[in-house]
Amino acid sequence: MTDPKYRPRRSCLYMPASNTRALDKAKGLAADTIIFDLEDAVAPDAKDQARENACAALQSGDYGERELVVRINAMDTPWFAKDLRHACRSGADAVLVPKILNADDIIQITRLMDEHADSPKTRLWAMIEMPQAILKLAEIAALGLDQRLTTFVMGFNDLAKEMRAGHDRATFLPVMTQAVIAARAYGLDILDSVYNDFSDPAGLEAECLQASKLGFDGKTLIHPAQIEIANRAFSPDPKEIDEAQAIIAAFADPANAGKGVIVVDGKMTELLHLKQAKQLVATAQAIEALAR
Repeated sequence: MTDPKYRPRRSCLYMPASNTRALDKAKGLAADTIIFDLEDAVAPDAKDQARENACAALQSGDYGERELVVRINAMDTPWFAKDLRHACRSGADAVLVPKILNADDIIQITRLMDEHADSPKTRLWAMIEMPQAILKLAEIAALGLDQRLTTFVMGFNDLAKEMRAGHDRATFLPVMTQAVIAARAYGLDILDSVYNDFSDPAGLEAECLQASKLGFDGKTLIHPAQIEIANRAFSPDPKEIDEAQAIIAAFADPANAGKGVIVVDGKMTELLHLKQAKQLVATAQAIEALAR
């Protein structure tokens, strides 16, 4: 199941749904996606109120064209079922489920979403943060072909805890590569994990640029101060856009009709480059539309 409308997901900001001031502030932020968080950022005694706040925000119409996602509590918690039901019925663009272990989890959640949601609008995002999920990446991603699943979200804080490992970024590079390959094989988007030190813009920028080069669509964030850096890092460079438009124009030239390989600006250019060029231009246009 593919999303009929492409959305930029350069910056996906977690906002604690228990904090009404934070939810109000999010209305004016330049994040591509707002994730109303019912899980890690919410204390157990505030879960019910946070759920009500998130549903009210979803139905308010106050967030413009931003994508609105709800991170619910995990399947093995007492809040999961009600979180999922209310998020679907409140019109969330997607539900982000933490602690996914395997493909069976995706199938079970999708079945529940089909019962609760009035339309296929609400998509499923899966947090990849457990060792079991890493071992089953391809099987989980394959469900994106016929389920609501559209997006992987990496969660390296929890993965480090489960691995009994430190938070050295190099530790997770093999996982990042495997996850991108699995996601792309089955048409999923993929978002990088959070950067914990919101007072270190240089460190955040380094992670964003690295993730962009590895093929990630964007980064999850924990503070509004991180938005601008993520947006810049995951946006196409103006020079790249110009080059892409030149490739599209060259293949559209009647003189090149039917050709699989042509020369553009002195470089051999194939049909695969045309596909990449069209995707890059579409991304730039979607970002421009979101900024209006």
